[in-house]
Amino acid sequence: MPVKQQGLTPLELKAGSSIALIYGIRMLGLFMILPVFSIYAENLADTTPLLIGLALGIYGLTQGLLQIPFGMLSDKIGRKPVIAAGLLVFAMGSVVAAYADTIYGVIGGRAIQGAGAIAAALMALAADLSREEHRMKVMSLIGINIGLAFALAMILGPVIYAWAGMKGIFLITAALALSGIIVLFKIVPRANSLSFHRDAQLTPSDLSSIFKNTQLLRLDAGIFILHAVLMASFIAIPLMLRDAGLESLQHGWLYTPVFIVSIMLMVPFIIIAEAKRRMKQVFVGAVFVLAVSLIIMMFSANHLVTIVLALTLFFTAFNLLEASLPSLVAKISPADRKGTAMGVYSSSQFLGAFTGGVIGGWAYGQGGAVWLLGCCVALVLVWFMLAVTMKNPRYVSTYLLNIGPIEEKEVNRMITTLVAIRGVAEVSIIAEEGVAYLKVDLKALDLDQLMSYSVT
Repeated sequence: MPVKQQGLTPLELKAGSSIALIYGIRMLGLFMILPVFSIYAENLADTTPLLIGLALGIYGLTQGLLQIPFGMLSDKIGRKPVIAAGLLVFAMGSVVAAYADTIYGVIGGRAIQGAGAIAAALMALAADLSREEHRMKVMSLIGINIGLAFALAMILGPVIYAWAGMKGIFLITAALALSGIIVLFKIVPRANSLSFHRDAQLTPSDLSSIFKNTQLLRLDAGIFILHAVLMASFIAIPLMLRDAGLESLQHGWLYTPVFIVSIMLMVPFIIIAEAKRRMKQVFVGAVFVLAVSLIIMMFSANHLVTIVLALTLFFTAFNLLEASLPSLVAKISPADRKGTAMGVYSSSQFLGAFTGGVIGGWAYGQGGAVWLLGCCVALVLVWFMLAVTMKNPRYVSTYLLNIGPIEEKEVNRMITTLVAIRGVAEVSIIAEEGVAYLKVDLKALDLDQLMSYSVT
């Protein structure tokens, strides 16, 4: 029978929406500078292409290194204190960057921004405030908001830059971070208990098994390359648009139709990938289109129409890959180690942004936009080979079932019982948590029978 839709409680909806808002606020602040920073940085003291790339990507280094320790700290002292401290650090970094008059000052400010690494703590708080069986819906709210924040940042960045300059962007970013603290304490519900959630948090003892999983490592390499290419290419793209005759004020208006068209092009392929079970084919095709878009950009010279075409293809592929990669991680990772797999994946994303900024800045200094985009093409072709040779994923989703207290001796019997339910592909049970971690085929799952074992 088809899976019945079950709604979120008002508390879960409030928690998911408000945490998504905080996450989106932070993402908006990080990325508003992306479409205009190269133009602005040309007038800063001590600027070189390498330092421009470092300023764009340095946040990824500090965030990639600190997000997991901050998440673990939130297990000890609470989620909200760690998140509030992270938002304060992020605001402080924004102020430092706003008043910097050299490229080194901006680099320092961006590094401090990244040090407010609250991603893992936010995910843990979302898990605290949601029931196991409905956690994926709450996480989906957050994921959708992240995508919207990125698109909005690309559109608003040039508009705010034309109105208030780079100083204005950074000060607005600081104000947004402080408003996030208000949302945290005034709107985000208070969790009744502080728990560890294997589906949303990293377990250090599971790291070795995740690093031995070559299929997951391919996806980690993919998100690393995707964000490396994003950060590197936007060292050149603002300058290419300007040289093609488009003033920085107009860049935001260009990104609006580009994003609208790219999303319209992306949606059918998302449907084909999931509903028609063509995930690998769509995924590999998107990596190929990403490479094609960069090649077109390499040879577009100062032709604005060609650059816009390449950007549309670029963001169609980027958005499709950004949506597909977490889904693939969830499908491939063991049900009880998904949090660890996502933690490694997330750190790979941030470190990719840092590496892309450095490589992109170096390449631009060596040979301009053509060299930079050529390096990006080379990275994507490496990814293409990894994608082509990956295994077809199982079309399963992670599902959590609160089975309540269970003795260790009863675990195997319960696993056998749950695996026998139609649509259940894999079961792991952590007795002390009273939670069953499952991989299920949502199209075939007998949800009524499965829920008969839930104590929620």
